Amino acid sequence: MTTAIRVDEVHKLFRRMAPGFQLRTLKSALLDRSLIHGLRPDETIPALNGVSFEVQAGEAFGVIGRNGSGKSTLLKLLVGMLRPSAGRIEVAGRAAALIELGTGFHPEISGRENVYINGAVLGMSRREIDERYEAIVEFSGLADFIDEPVKNYSSGMYVRLGFAVAIHTEPDVLLVDEVLAVGDEAFTHRCLRRIEEFLARGKTLLLVSHSLGMIEEYSDRVLWLDGGECRLLGAPRFVVDAYRKAVAEEEGRGHREAKEERARKLESAESAVPTEEPVTLNEPTEETGPAESTESAEESTEPEEALRWGSREAEVTSVRLLDRERQERYYFDSGEEVCFEIEVEARRPLTDVVFGVGLFTPRGIECWGTNTHLEGYASDGLGAAATARVVCPALRLAPGEYLLDVAVHSREGYPYDYQRRALGFTVTASHDGVGIYFPEHHWEFAGDIRWRETPEE
Repeated sequence: MTTAIRVDEVHKLFRRMAPGFQLRTLKSALLDRSLIHGLRPDETIPALNGVSFEVQAGEAFGVIGRNGSGKSTLLKLLVGMLRPSAGRIEVAGRAAALIELGTGFHPEISGRENVYINGAVLGMSRREIDERYEAIVEFSGLADFIDEPVKNYSSGMYVRLGFAVAIHTEPDVLLVDEVLAVGDEAFTHRCLRRIEEFLARGKTLLLVSHSLGMIEEYSDRVLWLDGGECRLLGAPRFVVDAYRKAVAEEEGRGHREAKEERARKLESAESAVPTEEPVTLNEPTEETGPAESTESAEESTEPEEALRWGSREAEVTSVRLLDRERQERYYFDSGEEVCFEIEVEARRPLTDVVFGVGLFTPRGIECWGTNTHLEGYASDGLGAAATARVVCPALRLAPGEYLLDVAVHSREGYPYDYQRRALGFTVTASHDGVGIYFPEHHWEFAGDIRWRETPEE
C-alpha cells in the first residue's frame, strides 16, 4: 500500500517572546540559519516532540487533542507553512489545506482575485483556475459577493471560499482543520458530502477536529496528540474513548481540588467546619478510579489489541444472544427475534449509567447501534449488579457474519467498560441480496410480463 504521509521523529520548537527572554539578532539568526539554535530549553516552547506516524493513500486519518497540543502546528508543517526543527516529513502528491480563516487570502482585494491567488498558491495553473472558476464560485455560494473585498466577508464566507478553492484543486491529500465548524449547517453538510466523494476516489484525508463524533464517523484511524507527543494511535472509538476518559479524570481532580480549597478557606476564616459534600457518583476516585483498570489505554496502541477498555467501575461480566424462547443461540434467520443480554456488576453505587450495543461486520462497517441514553432512559442508580436486554422483534440483517460491541459508560461517554467484538453470530436467509439490511418487502408487477418458478437449489 502506498504511503501518502510520513512523519518521522518530528520536533518543532518556537522561541519564547515574553519579556525577559533574549531576542536573537538578524545576524546571528542568518549565521546559524535558525532562530532557535543555541537557545536554552527554558527559552523555547516545544510544540511537537518526536511525533511519528504514517497515513496510507486512501485513508481518512483523524487528529484529536486539547488546545495547544500541537494539532495546528502539525498541519502547518505538513502543508509547508512551517519547517520542522528536527525530523522528516514526506507528503506524496498535491496537498491542499484548509487550516486557518483567511489563510492565503488578501483582505483588500476581491474574492475573484483571491480565487486566482489562492489557487496558484495551491499549485494550479492559470488555465486550470479558469476552467474551474465557475464551479468554485457555485460551490461556495458567493456569486453575489465574489467581486467584494474579502475584508468584508464573514468568517463563514471565508470558509466557503477557502474550502471551495481547496477541494477544486483536485488534491491527492486534503488537510482540514477545525475551520469547518465555522460554516453554517447546510454548507457543512455540502463539505462533508464532498469529502465523502473525495475519499471514494481513493484520496487521502487528514482531519483535525474537536468534534469527536465527526472524527469517529469519518476516520479510519485516529491520533491523539497530548502536549506535542503521540499519546495514542489506533481505532477511532478506542482512541476517542481513551481521550474522553482522560478529560473526565482531569475534571474529577479539578472538582476535588476546588472542594479542598473551599474547605481550607473556611478553616482559615475560623468558620464552622461544613458538612462534607457528597461525592459525585460518576466521578472516579483515588480508590476506585481508572488506575485500577486491568488494561491501560496508553499501553495498547494497536487497534487489534484494543478490544476492551474502561475504568471497570461497572464491569460487563456476561454477554449473550438469546432467541424468542430466551435460549442462548448464535445463528439466526434474517427477520427472527433476537435478544442481546448484558450482565453488569458495579464496584460501587453509580447514578450516571448508560448501556449500549453496536452491530458491525467483520470489516468494521457499523450496521446499527443504540444506547439507553439515546432512547430516553435516565439512570437513577446502579447497585451491585444488573441485567440489561435489548430485544429486536425482527432483526433484518442480510446473510453474513456479524460482531457485537457492548458498553456501559456515563452520559458524557466516560467508559466504565467497553468491549469490542464481545461475540459473533451468523445470519442466514432463504434468498440473497445486496447490502446489510433486509427490510420486509414483496414485489408487484403490472403489464405484459410473466415469471416462471425458480427451482429450489
